Amino acid sequence: MMPLQKFVTQTLHDCKPDQKYKNQIIMLTPDILKSLATTGTLRAGVYTGNFLLITGKTPEGDPDGVSPDLCRAIAQKLGVPLKLIPFKSQDALVDAVGSNECDIGFVGADPDRAAKVTFTPAYVEIQATYIVPEASTIKHASEVDRAGVRIAVPARSAYGLWLNRNIKHAQLLEAEGFDATIELFITNKLDALAGLRVGLEVDIKKVPGTRIVEGEFTMVQQGACTRKGDAIAAQFLFDFLEQAKASGLVAQLIQKHRVHGLHVAPLAGGRS
Repeated sequence: MMPLQKFVTQTLHDCKPDQKYKNQIIMLTPDILKSLATTGTLRAGVYTGNFLLITGKTPEGDPDGVSPDLCRAIAQKLGVPLKLIPFKSQDALVDAVGSNECDIGFVGADPDRAAKVTFTPAYVEIQATYIVPEASTIKHASEVDRAGVRIAVPARSAYGLWLNRNIKHAQLLEAEGFDATIELFITNKLDALAGLRVGLEVDIKKVPGTRIVEGEFTMVQQGACTRKGDAIAAQFLFDFLEQAKASGLVAQLIQKHRVHGLHVAPLAGGRS
């Protein structure tokens, strides 16, 4: 397998990036290093519960996958050592970034979480949709939000937070973790089970007599974050990830880790 440093360098130079970022040079300054590597090491938090972004471990036992590789690429760009810090809870990761226990974090972007940290635009998106009973009259995700419909959803998931803000007529019932949410859906004979489409395609085997509806209710935005109020760190992350999308690096990492269900997010329309 090609070493990450050579892989990143080759991708950034050999791919055909979007014209807006083709000739962009991200300049390093002492202020950037001070903002992003306050201890001399880049402390990067990654959420281990997302099986699309964390797909395994390195021989050294560190998390591996698309988001850890982006952390490695950022540390390489900064020229500093990397300390990957795994989190089982997205809320705990956001709290750690907000309190300066981590310099950056890779997690599902959400307005509630953005009260504590500053997010970049998404670098990847993941489709979220529903499982329903086979006999249900619901055919499309857009038909779920209606009176009398009960939806099972994992508490504090990125798409669960979206549903909490946007569902107007249906009832949300939450459980801790996805396995418990499946159990809630089955035991209470609920009308819909919310989840990431790629995960539901696997988990539907645990719920016979059901099907996945057409369409999605949202595209979950996965971004990087840094502590609130640090404009220098936020701008660097913005520039780095926009270049990573434009150059093809994000797409190459998805291919490298053989991940199905991740989509490179569109380039942002302007600066953060």
